[in-house]
Amino acid sequence: MRRTMLVLLWMVLAGCSQEPEQAGFAGLAEGVNEGGQLSYLQPGPDTGLTFPEDLGPHPRHRIEWWYLTANLRTKSGEPLGLQWTQFRQALVPREAGSIPEPETWPLEAAWMAHAAVSWNGKHVFAERLARGDVGNAGAEARPFSVWLDQWQLESVSEDQWRLQVKDESFGYDLTLTINDQPVAHGIDGFSAKSDSGQGSMYFSYVDIAISGTVTFEDQSLAVKGRGWFDREWSSQFLKTGQQGWDWFALHLDSGDKLMAFRLREEGNPFVSGTWIPASGQVQPLDSGQLALSAIEQREGVPVRWRIELPEQGVHLELSAPPGDYTNQGLYPYWESPVDISGSHTGEGYMELTGYR
Repeated sequence: MRRTMLVLLWMVLAGCSQEPEQAGFAGLAEGVNEGGQLSYLQPGPDTGLTFPEDLGPHPRHRIEWWYLTANLRTKSGEPLGLQWTQFRQALVPREAGSIPEPETWPLEAAWMAHAAVSWNGKHVFAERLARGDVGNAGAEARPFSVWLDQWQLESVSEDQWRLQVKDESFGYDLTLTINDQPVAHGIDGFSAKSDSGQGSMYFSYVDIAISGTVTFEDQSLAVKGRGWFDREWSSQFLKTGQQGWDWFALHLDSGDKLMAFRLREEGNPFVSGTWIPASGQVQPLDSGQLALSAIEQREGVPVRWRIELPEQGVHLELSAPPGDYTNQGLYPYWESPVDISGSHTGEGYMELTGYR
């Protein structure tokens, strides 16, 4: 899961030689520690979501990210995959709305941004880091914006965002049209990550129309397609013994959508997801309603998967395209588009961590 990368980022930028204290749900839920200092908050099933405030930063929480994946096509119909993510790692908890003085060079947060393009059998990736609270990286809820240097996602109207990224070998300038209300995962947005209570606040915009231009190897490609945007924050890291994260966001041609993940650990992995039907009620899924299994590997990474939702009559096979889709950053992980066959057809994205 991305939290592991953020722990590493903290250690690199803050010069810390030890991981942060890992406490259970009760330990992190306290608002003030024994010394009377502000401490991190941990969300729970009764936290709830507030819009548009929860699009902005959560400085009382230890970790958070904003995350977009997109299945696009060029004018000639060629598939093109795209990813953008920005992470915030708090080093010191801070009250919402309080603003440090940039001239003092405060180090209360560290930021990391990832961008990738997958096209024509090739995959390119870039990573940027920033010291927090000095202006070159940040996020705001009103108007919504997230930025790190010249990489930025910002609202241009009530239902449209603009995403701009430029790196040495690729870039993109995209318009994102939000077509539906956000989907809350888990219990009113609290998504459990283990049987013992660890979890995060998690919601998604799952119906986003995307158009614009992708620059790749000196080619300017007009693209159109659809995207999936995740927003997540917490103060807890992976539970001890959890080894990695397999995550899927799927658009089915029937109009239905599915988010599914599993956290690998000894014994049975922790499995969760959300079934988002084209019409009807959004349904949270647990391990009794959702099964994920890898059926083929490529150099140690599972690139074909089977996903089963028996109650919905959904039996899917997911396949990554040929090639290596490892994002070679501080913490390498796999991020690729997938094609869907079986009881339903469609497309989507998968992220796999902890295999390399």
